Amino acid sequence: MDSFAEYASHYDASDGKIKLKIDHTYRVAALCDRIARSLNLPIRDVDLAWLLGMLHDVGRFEQLRQYGTFSDADSIDHAHYAIEILFNQGRLEDYIEIVPEKEDSINHPEYFAGKHAGANESTFIIYKAIWNHSAFRVEDGLDSRTRMFCDILRDADKVDILKVNQEVPIQVIYNVTTEELRHAEVTETVMRQFFDRHAILRSTKKTCVDNIVGHAALVFELVYSESRRIVEEQGYLHRLLKFSSDNPKTRQQFQQLRECMETYLADAM
Repeated sequence: MDSFAEYASHYDASDGKIKLKIDHTYRVAALCDRIARSLNLPIRDVDLAWLLGMLHDVGRFEQLRQYGTFSDADSIDHAHYAIEILFNQGRLEDYIEIVPEKEDSINHPEYFAGKHAGANESTFIIYKAIWNHSAFRVEDGLDSRTRMFCDILRDADKVDILKVNQEVPIQVIYNVTTEELRHAEVTETVMRQFFDRHAILRSTKKTCVDNIVGHAALVFELVYSESRRIVEEQGYLHRLLKFSSDNPKTRQQFQQLRECMETYLADAM
């Protein structure tokens, strides 16, 4: 935690977007811890899950500094840039000691640069979980243990995005005016994907309210029952889908979206 605080101290926390990501990081780490404990994992694995939460968004700070946006489509892939910082720039050693295992070490030079080739299992999991945390789908071919940690981090990140979208004005997150927000409609392609109960493809989101729907749809991708329990406890999803619009069509769309989500959660819980 101290290492992350030191890293974040190089950025201006009075900037609302920087503070947003600092707060998000601590919450995601806590959620990773809770989800891991719900799976009855040993404390060493719980600690690893917590660390994933602390590390997953280190690429966001440079993304904002260099490009002035959190939009990956308009800048860089923040997850992959986190890997650049942690592995290629060697910042992972600020958080953990890199000790290659004597046996069964992982040697994937396409994953690890320089001295990190041959790193141990935990290092491999950190790499893969962070690399995949914001992808539309987790890459194929991962072993079940690595995939589990990917899913824990992705669940925690998705759950907290719902909170962010309720506590931070949408206008700030997406750089849109209140007028645009209150009159925009949900794109029909986005509506169809939501009704199909899966995440919304980034390329199909055209309006500012599409982003709201996209974040609500992340709930369809949650893997663990504990993650869905947290969503129900927090109530941010329901508030998000009660979006108030001046556009009659949009109001009707959100009514349909709420009904779809309520049915899904009733079946999933």
